[in-house]
Amino acid sequence: MRKDVRILLVGEPKVGKTSLIMSLVSEEFPDVVPYKAEEITIPADVTPERVPTHIVDYSEAEQTDEQLYQEISKANVICIVYSVNNKKSIEKVISHWIPLINERTDKDSRVPLILVGNKSDLVEHSSMETILPIMNKYTEIETCVECSAKNLKNISEMFYYAQKAVLHPTGPLYCPDEKEMKAACVRALTRIFKVSDLDNDGILNDDELNFFQRTCFNTPLPPQALEDVKNVVRKNTTDGVCEDGLTLKGFLFLHTLFIQRGRHETTWAVLRRFGYDDDLELHQDYLFPPLKIPPDCSTELNHNASLFLQSVFDKHDKDRDCALSPEELKDLFDVFPYMPWGPDVNNTVCTNDHGWITYQGFLSQWTLTTYLDVQRCLEYLGYLGYSIIAEQESQAAAITVTREKRLDLQKKQTQRSVFLCKVFGGPGSGKSGFLQAFLGHNLMHQRMVKEEHKSYYSISTAHVYGQEKYLLLHEVFPDYDFLSESDLSCDVVCLIYDVSNPCSFEYCAQIFKEYLVDSKVPCMLVAAKADLPEVRQQFSPSPLDFCRTHRLPPPQSFTCSTAGTPSKDIFIKLATMATYPHARLRCMCTCNRCTFCLCQNILNSELLHTVKAKLYTAISSRHMSQVDLKNSSVWLRVSLGAAVFAVLGFTMYRLLLKPR
Repeated sequence: MRKDVRILLVGEPKVGKTSLIMSLVSEEFPDVVPYKAEEITIPADVTPERVPTHIVDYSEAEQTDEQLYQEISKANVICIVYSVNNKKSIEKVISHWIPLINERTDKDSRVPLILVGNKSDLVEHSSMETILPIMNKYTEIETCVECSAKNLKNISEMFYYAQKAVLHPTGPLYCPDEKEMKAACVRALTRIFKVSDLDNDGILNDDELNFFQRTCFNTPLPPQALEDVKNVVRKNTTDGVCEDGLTLKGFLFLHTLFIQRGRHETTWAVLRRFGYDDDLELHQDYLFPPLKIPPDCSTELNHNASLFLQSVFDKHDKDRDCALSPEELKDLFDVFPYMPWGPDVNNTVCTNDHGWITYQGFLSQWTLTTYLDVQRCLEYLGYLGYSIIAEQESQAAAITVTREKRLDLQKKQTQRSVFLCKVFGGPGSGKSGFLQAFLGHNLMHQRMVKEEHKSYYSISTAHVYGQEKYLLLHEVFPDYDFLSESDLSCDVVCLIYDVSNPCSFEYCAQIFKEYLVDSKVPCMLVAAKADLPEVRQQFSPSPLDFCRTHRLPPPQSFTCSTAGTPSKDIFIKLATMATYPHARLRCMCTCNRCTFCLCQNILNSELLHTVKAKLYTAISSRHMSQVDLKNSSVWLRVSLGAAVFAVLGFTMYRLLLKPR
């Protein structure tokens, strides 16, 4: 909605332009009429549309042509005033004023015109018979109203129509010559229908119609009014009502009827509620609501957004196979002005055996978009009508901005659920295969993927100590001379080398020494292509000694050349390292679930070290003799042993009783 409306009155001298303005303001006909009225601003609270309105007069005697042109360019609507008892002033409307205004305005955005027949008190006949052909010839004319400044007849109505022509213009909605809605209006209303069709059956049932009515007009329709609407559609169009619900054809017919009957403010109310501007484009403020993201924070979808996206998925998964076929995906994105997902998405998230995006893959792609490009996510949610269907102020309500990573490290805990892993490796080291293996694709499947459909990202879920986390892998191009700060910004780093290539490990070692040796980001070295014979690496020290020197976990063997789905253990390890970067876990395998791993983690945990430190402090702080201190030292060892034994015993007890 516009913030204000500027109305300009033009016409021949003596037709009563100034009298109309003064009669509106004073509510009485002025005894003395000046050549020109000063600009008047009517406050929003006294106008029907609650919008401030500026009324500007024009006087040929006091203003130059240049001043007139400037006022025409600033006006939102122009009232061409003529005298109903003066044929010459009517002729001037066609011969002078309309051509002059059209010359001074852009053809694609013509300013709406209102024809105003003043001095109706002086004649007994109407001028409408003469005016109607003019209105039919010039589509920019919104309406014509006859009034009398002297009798105060239709004066407030004249300015209301002028205001309405700006706030609810007919031009973008309807073509009078064709007697049908314009294509842009049909497209917008079709999207609105699809968003409002919550079960995607092509029909707005009574519940959906009432939700639509409450959304747009803050009040439901009584049952009888709802039935009356459907009866009007039934009588005037075929297939407008089906199964006692409104079809798209019926929905479009209703709005055509509103416009034809001069109630286009109803259609505009619907369009603006669903985010459209005066040009029937989704408004930037609607698509991109303000969202403050402090530095070092990330963005994630919250629970309500996940529920909304689940409903969107279910709405379009017509065959209930928990995956979206290409046709179903196309139907889902039919409310978008373009197709947002390309074929690379099918190699970024989990798919079924047909290569169709599963429910988990669907949420994963949305999670990826939210994390990497939250503005794009807000835009996409806007197209789907999130704020309307979820009854939220804007799409920003769908986003959780996480705490600064610095604070997470200080407090040694995090509420984040999405973690980024940068994958480094030389050419041919197996990075792409590593990413695809995370999605369950073995080497045979990967060879079937077209080069142009490959993705440098993959995202899926991994369970970290019973909690589901999203791990986002990003393959970084192998040019370590030009790595930027953004290339290294992540939660965990994965360095991959090919065990069958003697030169492969050197790249990983150079990357680590150049950029990561002093970093707090946890790193993992992956020995890829473990199914091939391992050769001695030319770089010294060896990968194992390199890891020992820099206090890294030992190299983790990995291969995607498997008959079935590649193992996900290594990805669980990466997700665990990203979630607990301060823990420096020392597992000898990659599962983090076996008894040995859990015991190892407990022994190395900070909790146990803290207990040991506190016990030691408590005992040694006593004022004891040398003998007592010696005895207490023995007691301390026994106590610490008992504490460790108790923790390990409890862990074993939980493992043995854990249901299989």
